[in-house]
Amino acid sequence: MAWTFSILVVANVTASSRELIAALSERAARDRCRFTLIVPAPAAGVVGREAAERSLSDALEHMRAAGLEVDGVIGDHDPIGAVTGQWDPTQHDEIVIATLPTGVSKWLQVDLPHRIERVTGAQVTHVVAEPQRREPRTEHIEKPDSLGVLEPFRAL
Repeated sequence: MAWTFSILVVANVTASSRELIAALSERAARDRCRFTLIVPAPAAGVVGREAAERSLSDALEHMRAAGLEVDGVIGDHDPIGAVTGQWDPTQHDEIVIATLPTGVSKWLQVDLPHRIERVTGAQVTHVVAEPQRREPRTEHIEKPDSLGVLEPFRAL
């Protein structure tokens, strides 16, 4: 029977990113892995929790479509608290943290990957990912019939 590695994944804005999914797929190709995605709420309270639920649902859909064995939880709005609330060294083998690039990432401003490594003593892999870009919404607006040479008088 093959060993299954249990890996905590911490992401929010980058949870559905192709960079994170590629990194997890690459990790799963080396060894049998089971992932638990923690999405810290972006803010305290109901609004933050609802936003995290939407992000978690979308990310789980993308990850499962990529063939990853993954479940997920909503974490505390403090990402360190979210990780320490889930981390159990008897149950988990390593941690993957996905952030936005330097200069944009709030998590990198507080050195989250290194802080999590120090707090848990776990092997931490850092994945830098671009946020998914939303397609601009465009609407078709019907142009009114032209009035020909009288067009300048339309406003009257």
